[in-house]
Amino acid sequence: MFNNPFSFEGRIRRSEFGISFILFVLARVIVTLIAATIIASQSNASGGMLLSLLMTIPIAWFLWAQGAKRCHDLGNSGWFQLIPFYMIWMIFQDGVPGPNQYGENPKDIQNNYYNSSNQYPNGQNQHNNKGYQGNYGGGHNSTGHNQQLNNQNADNTGGYKNGSLYN
Repeated sequence: MFNNPFSFEGRIRRSEFGISFILFVLARVIVTLIAATIIASQSNASGGMLLSLLMTIPIAWFLWAQGAKRCHDLGNSGWFQLIPFYMIWMIFQDGVPGPNQYGENPKDIQNNYYNSSNQYPNGQNQHNNKGYQGNYGGGHNSTGHNQQLNNQNADNTGGYKNGSLYN
């Protein structure tokens, strides 16, 4: 997270963009309070405004860069963030699955970390290199491709078996 936060290239996830937006708001409030304190002292009002402007430039650059990367994750140009209320859309819309013209999907990069070594970080072995394949059978009352599992558990003598919990 936060690799090259001032770069306009690549893609980021919703969570990183949301955290970036919160950091921007906090930094902007702090800069405004500092400038207001300097201006309120009336010792140098123009100096406070100049300091506020100079401190706002890197903060705004950070938000624009993170916004451009989030637009890239949605498959759009970074200029889309100039559309009114588009930032709200960027927070809630899921990114384009798979790679696109702006780079690899940040979710796939994280998932490939777990799948590339055929082992989870805590040392447990993983059974396949493809991650979840969608073979969920629907729970303990299911039939079909979980029938083999139910037959394996048929020797269970002290509890329910084959979904008999509700019988």
